[in-house]
Amino acid sequence: MSTVRLDRPLVVRERPSDTDGDVLCGRSAPLGATIVPGGANFSIFSRSASGVELLFFDREDDPHPARVITMDGATNRTDSYWHVFVRDVKAGQLYGYRVQGRFDPSSGMRFDSTKVLLDPYGRSVLVPKSYSREAVHVAGDNAATAMKSVVVDPTAYDWEGDAPLQRPASRTIIYEMHVRGFTQHPSSGVSEAKRGTYAGLVEKIPYLQQLGITAVELLPVFQFDPQDAPRGLVNYWGYSPISFFSPHQGYSSRQDRLGPLDEFRDMVKALHHAGIEVILDVVFNHTAEGGQDGPTLSFRGLENSAYYILGQDRSRYANYSGTGNTLSANHPIVRRMIVDSLHYWVEQMHVDGFRFDLASILERDESGNLLPNPPVLWDIDLDPALAGTKLIAEAWDAAGLYQVGSFLGDSWREWNARFRDDVRSFFRGDEGLVAPLADRLLGSPQIYGHKEREAEASVNFVTCHDGFTLNDLVSYNQKHNEANAEGNRDGVEDNKSYNWGIEGPTDDPAVEKLRNRQVKNLLTVTMVALGLPMILMGDEVRRTQHGNNNPWCQDNEISWFDWTLVPRHSDLFRFVKLLNAHRLMSDLQPELQRQTLNQLLREASRTWHGVKLSEPDWSIHSHSLAASVACQNENLRLYLILNAYWESLAFELPSMGDHDSWHRWIDTSLVSPDDIVEWRIAPAVIGRVYLAGPRSVVALFSGSATT
Repeated sequence: MSTVRLDRPLVVRERPSDTDGDVLCGRSAPLGATIVPGGANFSIFSRSASGVELLFFDREDDPHPARVITMDGATNRTDSYWHVFVRDVKAGQLYGYRVQGRFDPSSGMRFDSTKVLLDPYGRSVLVPKSYSREAVHVAGDNAATAMKSVVVDPTAYDWEGDAPLQRPASRTIIYEMHVRGFTQHPSSGVSEAKRGTYAGLVEKIPYLQQLGITAVELLPVFQFDPQDAPRGLVNYWGYSPISFFSPHQGYSSRQDRLGPLDEFRDMVKALHHAGIEVILDVVFNHTAEGGQDGPTLSFRGLENSAYYILGQDRSRYANYSGTGNTLSANHPIVRRMIVDSLHYWVEQMHVDGFRFDLASILERDESGNLLPNPPVLWDIDLDPALAGTKLIAEAWDAAGLYQVGSFLGDSWREWNARFRDDVRSFFRGDEGLVAPLADRLLGSPQIYGHKEREAEASVNFVTCHDGFTLNDLVSYNQKHNEANAEGNRDGVEDNKSYNWGIEGPTDDPAVEKLRNRQVKNLLTVTMVALGLPMILMGDEVRRTQHGNNNPWCQDNEISWFDWTLVPRHSDLFRFVKLLNAHRLMSDLQPELQRQTLNQLLREASRTWHGVKLSEPDWSIHSHSLAASVACQNENLRLYLILNAYWESLAFELPSMGDHDSWHRWIDTSLVSPDDIVEWRIAPAVIGRVYLAGPRSVVALFSGSATT
């Protein structure tokens, strides 16, 4: 395997005026630091710079570079690219750039030759213990406290035959999780050195397998700035990227220069070995450099007006992301960087998919206006190297652009926020939700039907990192974000939540029983609805954030997975485990395992009912719905009852004839282990009527699964 993938070999050219024998002029492609025979080629983009220096460091906190290589504008520059080849450079070399040019914010220029800049294409980043976001604002040299890029040889790793899994979406159950939060809690059982790391996550793979998860969706793992937060707090979620090619150093138990890279790859390889895909939450809409008062860390010191959307006042940044700046995703150099980043993570890091944060921003042009055919999205959608890669859009942005159901492209799936809101509202007891809920159960054809796509275009979820956990959704009427130091003003106000009588934790057994039932109701609908289901880390054991619906800056027990909840809520864990298994049909006869429940339901004939057969109540005051589904090819029938009413309701059952009967799979009003059972031992239902308890979900079946 070659060390660099080019259409032709990388040939470095000598500079006639070069007096340093180990420095040659190099080549403009590829961007970044590339190990080649004899040394390394370095290339960066800066159209408006008047000079560029490549800096080598021996240690990450050195106050001065060990070597400064000044690039010659005549021989080390090709068009907008500055490049140089240095002999004998090996993987692990620390480096950065200083770039000269005009500092004139009013014209969009923000060059600062005193700041050490990260390479936008750097494959690894080392952060000195002395790193200070505030120090970047201080005039003068910041070499000792600046992040440094690391030269990487991407071929120097043994993947042992590993490759992205490309699991069909119909056989996918996503578990949205935070790498650090998953194992950082002392109760995780992970050794202290590996808590909160990629290696720590590997130790918990058996838990994910037991739960029945087929894909993890990791909150941002690109190198980010944890100091991009209010004083005294940290950026915990990681939506503050500063390098789109580097795994976050803080999530590695190995702090050597190449350790985070290898540990991330070890994690991916281990998850794949367990049959679990890796989806990355990627942030291509803004960076950690913030607004006009933010620090110069990389992009703004290289070509500010190319990387960012600027306002009419060129000294200010457009803020469609709500975080201070917005990447100009359809500028040619940014567009190239985004696609190159995706290629790198798929081809060199073997990830299986991406969830694009605030993806609607990628439809804006360099002035912030909407493009009818945004080039970057079509580049991604039609890229043959990304074919089979899961592409998921959060189809809105912070400026009010909302595109759920209308996001551009043929390969994209979307976070279905309408599913989240309608399912929450229905089980809270709101009126007018029966008809919308029926559409959500069918994969939201009213939203996505015009695309003529499979049901899995809809990513169905009730909770995610942004908002209440499932436990808090049924335990709090209001958000409680005081710990965020913003006077409880942050976070959304309308959560469609309900506390069922008591705000927060309670010892009242009746309230706890109802909350547990509602959690099961919400999870059941997520798993039986057509589409691609996603559940939030810890919802399977009622993880709580104590009412905080925006804990982006809480790197503590508010956000961490408390593993003592697993035995405490073992009934719910068992419920979710069996629910996942049945969705994938993993415990049924071989002839039924050919298809998932999702596939069978998609191809089945359906009839809607109310408490009386074939008489659904679509009125605004209705709080219940039933559906019978006949999967003719597999001789399997299902009958689903959704009762959000506050009293029990008796539902008529379709006749099964003399030789068959209905069997109870799920009844959330019953206590464990009767709330959900394996199909082979499901009890028969006696009579022609089923009494569904108040605020409950019931699922009955008949056919091949019982034989």
